[in-house]
Amino acid sequence: MKPIKAAAIQMDISHCKKQDNIRKALMLSENAISQGADLIVLPEVFSTGFCYEDLDNAGEAEPFPTIEQLRDFSRQNSCVMIGSIIQKHKKKEEEDHFTNLGFCIENGDLAGTYVKTHPFGKEKGYFIPGDSIEPIHLKSYDLTIGLEICYEMRFPEISRKLAIAGSDILVTIAEFPNPREYQWRSLATTRSVENQIYHIACNRTGADPDSTFFGATMILDPLGNILADAKDKECFIIHEIDPEIMKDTRKAIPVFDDRRPELY
Repeated sequence: MKPIKAAAIQMDISHCKKQDNIRKALMLSENAISQGADLIVLPEVFSTGFCYEDLDNAGEAEPFPTIEQLRDFSRQNSCVMIGSIIQKHKKKEEEDHFTNLGFCIENGDLAGTYVKTHPFGKEKGYFIPGDSIEPIHLKSYDLTIGLEICYEMRFPEISRKLAIAGSDILVTIAEFPNPREYQWRSLATTRSVENQIYHIACNRTGADPDSTFFGATMILDPLGNILADAKDKECFIIHEIDPEIMKDTRKAIPVFDDRRPELY
């Protein structure tokens, strides 16, 4: 496994304005690429926000036009892109239903997807939860991504399952609102420390009709040290991730070897 230079995009998401958000995300991604980024993480439902009042237009069915645009960008720049969109499931003679679809694109190919398994609050009235939690493998870097979405950072079982399954990097994409910045920072650090894993915690900034957002997008090392912090600005952060450091951390403090799962 070789090091990878990771960037996280912290952006204000214009409510329900898909093309505006895609243009902004790609512009910030281009800036990150110019600084050597190999992997780019976007916030939760970055292209629309939680556009409940117009889900029919916000949601996308296969082949997912938004993901297709990102695949083109990924192919042209030989990079990895991670984020989520609203997925629309169309069924004959039934009402459409929607999911929060996480995706990972590698060099233009869709490497894997993950449907948010734990919708939060108002989301429960609009989104069907997923029923599978599995990491996504990147072939060109021989790295495995553990992807979770927003509220799921509060469930240590999710990140632990992803770590046990071989994840090299934990990625949390989110719309974590005010006044919960302390909780966000504490949970992001804890998920990193307890799993001895690099953690890219990518939140949005700005506001939507229901909430304001503090940002605090971070890249953390396997000891929980903050390597990069976006604070509250619309920007990107970037830092190299070296899987060998994770291995060294786990050798020094062998948490995974010392687990006694038969007791819990």
